[in-house]
Amino acid sequence: MTVASIALPRILRIGGGAAQQLAEVLGVLGVSRPLVVTDAFLAGQGMVERLLDGLHAAGITARVFTETVPDPTVASIEAGLAFLKAGDHDCVVGFGGGSPLDSAKAIAMLAVHGGAMADYKVPHVQDAPGLPVIAIPTTAGTGSEATRFTIVTDGETDEKMLCAGLAYLPVAALVDYELTLGKPRRLTADTGIDSLTHAIEAYVSRKANPFSDGMALSAMRLIAPNIRRVCADPGDRPAREAMMLGAMQGGIAFSNSSVALVHGMSRPIGAHFHVPHGLSNAMLLPAVTAWSAPAAMGRYADCARAIGVAEEGEGDQSAVARLLEELSALNRDLDVPSPAAWGIDEARWNDLVPLMCAQALASGSPANNPRVPDEAEVAALYARVWEGA
Repeated sequence: MTVASIALPRILRIGGGAAQQLAEVLGVLGVSRPLVVTDAFLAGQGMVERLLDGLHAAGITARVFTETVPDPTVASIEAGLAFLKAGDHDCVVGFGGGSPLDSAKAIAMLAVHGGAMADYKVPHVQDAPGLPVIAIPTTAGTGSEATRFTIVTDGETDEKMLCAGLAYLPVAALVDYELTLGKPRRLTADTGIDSLTHAIEAYVSRKANPFSDGMALSAMRLIAPNIRRVCADPGDRPAREAMMLGAMQGGIAFSNSSVALVHGMSRPIGAHFHVPHGLSNAMLLPAVTAWSAPAAMGRYADCARAIGVAEEGEGDQSAVARLLEELSALNRDLDVPSPAAWGIDEARWNDLVPLMCAQALASGSPANNPRVPDEAEVAALYARVWEGA
């Protein structure tokens, strides 16, 4: 009998206005000297100031680190750690999209355990806790507020290092869909497909279990009917709420199962060509799903039924065909470009394919795929994705 190991944030506050309960949650956790880790854009939009106003009203003073970068790097994490050490902090609040949340997790872990981020990449598992992390996502995408992972790029090798363990699981998550209102279409689309990919990969993963299955299917049911809606109307509050809940459930699903080949192949694209994570997942999802599906027809057919493109009584082969059609249609409807259309140089892409294959396989994620590829098969998939297949 296989026992699933399930881990969740100790506190989840979900719904419009949840972010304004930060001071109360800090009190429940017994901490009072937060470092807020965010980015310059959110600070410039006044969103950080509103968060701080709620803390000040409760008599809590916070310092703010705004120098996180997209796809956090070793250098940006070290800068955040130095900023933390210059103050007197007993917790870290991550406020933003996946990059600020991942940065907060890494900074909080290193604050206690020291060393270099490269010391902590998989296969190392870091379960001993760092400083408590309270996560407040401002995009409906990564699910990082509920996962035991963080990703940091080694600037010298352009490797996206996957770091895993309970040290990266936030102790609290405030999931407030109102923070996503007005987010631009491209960001909404990319983070939405990222969430959908989390749910699908968690469900078809070799590490799937009954708990992660329930979360993954629920996430698909929330995301699929709402992703086009919210891209068409950024102010659609019910659709925004569904996407935020779906993103969180997708994060819980893969944190307690795993991601697979799409994510393994996606990270090198992001690291070498600076393609946003959700967009690189979207580029890969149709082709990788088509290649993987024969090894898990029943599981992928369940995904087709959950997202609403196949009927309950429909045969698995027909359902999977509908799933593949829908994933391609979703990319078309949301204007997901091929790598070439995004502006990547073909010669550089081809030169880097062997390294990307090696990095993808070394991450461990492809080993969780229903169909596990070798290096030649990963290279062939990169070629298909380049062609826009």
